[in-house]
Amino acid sequence: MAVDPIQTPPPPPSRSNAYLFSDPLDSHPLWFKPDLFLSPNFDSDSYISELRTFVPFDTLRSELQAHLTSLNHELIDLINRDYADFVNLSTKLVDVDSAVVRMRAPLLELREKIEGFRGSVESSLVALKNGLEQRSEAAATREVLELLLDTFHVVSKVEKLIKELPSVPADWSNGDVNLVEKNVVSNGSIENGTNVRETQSMLLERIASEMNRLKFYIAHAQNLPFIQNMEKRIQSASLLLDASLGHCFVDGLEHRDESVIYNCLRAYAAIDNTSSAEDIFRTTVVAPLVQKIIPHGPSGVAVGASGDGLESDYQEIKTCINKDCKFLLEISSAENSGLHVFDFLANSILKEVLSAIQKGKPGAFSPGRPTEFLMNYKSSLDFLAHLEGYCPSRSSVTKFRAEAIYNEFMKQWNVGVYFSLRFQEIAGALESALAATSLIPVHNSHSGHWNSQDLTLKQSITLLESLRSCWREDVLIFSCADKFLRLTLQLLSRFSNWLSSGLDARKTGNTSSNSGYEWAASAVPSDFLYIIHDISCLVTEVCGGYLDDVLQLLSSCSIDILDLVKQSILQGGKSLNGLIPLVINAITESLVDEAVKGLKDVKAIATTFRMTNKPIPTRHSLYVSGLLTPLKKDFLDTEKHSPYLTKETMNELRHGAATAITGRYYDMVAEIVNVARKTESSLQRLKKGAQRRTGVSSDVSDPTVSDTDKLCMQYFLDIQEYGRNLSTLGVDAKEIPAFQSLWQCVAPLDRQNVINL
Repeated sequence: MAVDPIQTPPPPPSRSNAYLFSDPLDSHPLWFKPDLFLSPNFDSDSYISELRTFVPFDTLRSELQAHLTSLNHELIDLINRDYADFVNLSTKLVDVDSAVVRMRAPLLELREKIEGFRGSVESSLVALKNGLEQRSEAAATREVLELLLDTFHVVSKVEKLIKELPSVPADWSNGDVNLVEKNVVSNGSIENGTNVRETQSMLLERIASEMNRLKFYIAHAQNLPFIQNMEKRIQSASLLLDASLGHCFVDGLEHRDESVIYNCLRAYAAIDNTSSAEDIFRTTVVAPLVQKIIPHGPSGVAVGASGDGLESDYQEIKTCINKDCKFLLEISSAENSGLHVFDFLANSILKEVLSAIQKGKPGAFSPGRPTEFLMNYKSSLDFLAHLEGYCPSRSSVTKFRAEAIYNEFMKQWNVGVYFSLRFQEIAGALESALAATSLIPVHNSHSGHWNSQDLTLKQSITLLESLRSCWREDVLIFSCADKFLRLTLQLLSRFSNWLSSGLDARKTGNTSSNSGYEWAASAVPSDFLYIIHDISCLVTEVCGGYLDDVLQLLSSCSIDILDLVKQSILQGGKSLNGLIPLVINAITESLVDEAVKGLKDVKAIATTFRMTNKPIPTRHSLYVSGLLTPLKKDFLDTEKHSPYLTKETMNELRHGAATAITGRYYDMVAEIVNVARKTESSLQRLKKGAQRRTGVSSDVSDPTVSDTDKLCMQYFLDIQEYGRNLSTLGVDAKEIPAFQSLWQCVAPLDRQNVINL
């Protein structure tokens, strides 16, 4: 029976018009790689997510559909190519069922054999596991039993060794060698107390090593009933060991027996009880010494203490440490001694010293008296540095500083409160000086001559004293250097703000009694000269010697930090120096306001020429001589102001004031002349109109000089005199733009182009 071939599926969906000008339909873009579908690690989700980052979803879907269609075409083509073989495949499968039956019988037999073998293997495996478990349990039981036996033997050994020690621990208290010898089991070779102590210390070290083993065993079998039953014996042995070891250690310290002390310390280290040794040394050796230096009662009340100073006490304590404690510190810090676990410096010496100060001189830690507090604080740092000198290595110094008692000792010194008090003291002094209602000159009356580097105002002197106070030896705490640097910059900023705000308030007129800037209202130009001089001196000092002193004090800091400190102080000096132009402007405005009062006669001259028939003027007005009087009075007296003003500043003030006064002069004259000319022009037009109405001829020129011309001539004579007065001050009137405009405004036509005074 013939079978029709499989029908070819419909063509793939049409693509966009863009494909008309691109590759054929069966080609793929570069980003589409069909070979990736055949990869064993192909993941559709990750494949699509990667392509969607740069391929639109519609384009991706269209490409996949086109690829699917091409695969379907390829499959149908393959089937149609071998279609006859595909159809005849079922006709060749003859007697398949009987073949299956013949193959099933041996397979079933093989399965039965395999299952039987598996059962035997599983039973053997179970038996083997049970045997291994029993063996493991036996081994564990044996291990526990050995542990218990070892524990029992060690306990017995410790008890036996303890029996060899003095039966009464009090026998050690007086160091009675005869009592010790009665209880010492030896070979008869002991002849003196030194050998007795050394033998006892060696025996104690041995017991301590056994106790260390015992602690190890107990840690691994602490829940067993056997161990619990032995707990009382172990505790009793431990107490006896501690008591005997303590008495032996005390006896060794009293006789300074290095061998005994070394053996006792090794014993303490073996049982991990270093704190007991440190406490014994503190109470036996350190406490009596410190008690004599800083006496205090048991209740913490000082006994016969005079003052809270610590410097002399520290000196005596240093001597005692070198005399009575150094031997033990050298033993505990010996190389390869194994005694590095002890820290007698911190937990014995420093702890006792701190306790004595807290009980005997509690006021030493009080920052309420900053001077005494700073002296005690620096003495304490020096004492800590002295203790660190006994540390054999840098790591031991680090360990010493990490001890809890060291941190507790440092916490007693509340440097934060100390800085707050110093801040109030230093900043308060400056604030009080700046709160004055006027500038306070302070002249050097006790010296025969004036130094140009001396400050002249109390406010400036207080600022410099406050700045220096921040870095004085009896004020500065190095750990607070950053805070004192910030205070330094705040002082400079406060002074700059006080000065600039006062000048602004003077300019705006806001200098009432409650504004805080009354000084600016009452200041005269000579006061501002003092300010300019003081600012120059302050900037020179702050950016010079003062900065060098600060950098020298901070020389132990890194280069980067020193550079930041330098830049910050220089910036403070720069901001202070930037106030000089503001002060100069204030002087200039004050002088101009004073000089402008004399310009009121300028308007009176215009009224006089308008209301009277005055002749043509031939000399300047009297008011001209008084216009520059404020400048002459304040800046020509070089003997009075030479200590305060440099030549450059004086010239700047003169030119600035002359320019401003000339500008005001020009504005007033130009307005008057313009009004006069407009008025005269209007009158002439009215006169000509009247003449035309009456029939009088207006062609005849008037030979008289007008009032406006007379007024301009008067002003011209005045500004000539004004220009000559400027020359006497050292100011060239020709260089002032306002004077040039004024000249052109009133000068005759034949003289407007050339200024000739």
